[in-house]
Amino acid sequence: MKNVAIYTDGACSNNPGPGGYGVILLYDSHRKELSKGFRRTTNNRMEILAAIAGLEALKEPCRVKLYSDSQYLVNAIEKGWAKRWQADGWMRNKKEKAINPDLWERLLELCKIHKVQFEWLRGHAGHDENERCDELATAAARSPNLAIDEDYEKISP
Repeated sequence: MKNVAIYTDGACSNNPGPGGYGVILLYDSHRKELSKGFRRTTNNRMEILAAIAGLEALKEPCRVKLYSDSQYLVNAIEKGWAKRWQADGWMRNKKEKAINPDLWERLLELCKIHKVQFEWLRGHAGHDENERCDELATAAARSPNLAIDEDYEKISP
């Protein structure tokens, strides 16, 4: 299996509002940058979608270290929260529905294909790849012709 590093970040203005994600994939001497913006979404959705976009860009099963400044994303996977929510019918507890089940479902499926370890990075702490992902995400959120986050807009007031 190839060893790949993926750096991710999400951004959102006004939360909810226009948002975007930025991703950097590193394998040996290869580097690929990805980004996309959405007209109405949330910061947490962009954090999760960044991880999805990075993993979906891989052409074969890989061993991945995925770095994110989102504790929500990292903890939901590394502490097993997302798997528990899924097993409980996308409920966080007996009264509260889990948020973003559409994205968690996609991410958990990708984690079955790839051997992924999620690692938290402190955001805005001078880490080059994290700073670049932030630039990509922010620029994507400000770009013209933003995509529609259909699953979010269906449930959003």
